[in-house]
Amino acid sequence: MEIVYEDNHLIIVNKACSEIVQGDKTGDPSLLDTLKAYIKEKYHKPGDVFLGCIHRLDRPTSGLVIFARTTKALSRMNQMFKDKEVKKTYWAVVDNYPPKKSDTLVHYLVKNEEQNKSYASDLPKPGSKEASLTYHVLASSDKYYLLEIELHTGRHHQIRAQLATIGCKIKGDMKYNFPRSNKDGGIHLHARYIEFIHPVKGEPVKLTAKVPDDNLWKAFESMVGH
Repeated sequence: MEIVYEDNHLIIVNKACSEIVQGDKTGDPSLLDTLKAYIKEKYHKPGDVFLGCIHRLDRPTSGLVIFARTTKALSRMNQMFKDKEVKKTYWAVVDNYPPKKSDTLVHYLVKNEEQNKSYASDLPKPGSKEASLTYHVLASSDKYYLLEIELHTGRHHQIRAQLATIGCKIKGDMKYNFPRSNKDGGIHLHARYIEFIHPVKGEPVKLTAKVPDDNLWKAFESMVGH
């Protein structure tokens, strides 16, 4: 577990691609439970430890996840996410060069609960939600391309579904038609940067999550240099 920020109000971690943020039907240990145990031991907390889950990342995705250590921080951060005052930037490694070097994509996503998958279309459909993101091509290798993505909405599997729709499948993401899985079961989608005003201190917080220990990620990181 890699903690990148910690104070009395917030704890922010760089999630590995195999971890789940909150408990689910698999029964596997979650990041939330691991962090509660860490806080209980480090600060000698009696009884149950409060830790609020503000947002989530898909299990195969890596990168920054914020948790709240107080109810005040939780309610304020929830409001900041709702008001789009938290800037999240992702990196994705895809198999094809997109139609444009930079673009803003707007689709309408319908979530299929049984498949745990979202389907994107250009026009609204019954039950669909508008999804918007902006991408920019940062670098390329022999076979892959590194995109930097800023999310404008936070829909289910949004980046994965929208990029697949424009013919850019994320490496390892078989759910969205990449032909094979990664060895670690993850996908090459990483919550790289997060930026917001601290909900209690009022100070700017800007964080970067190291890329996973993977040759392709490391190669792209060295090309970009930030």
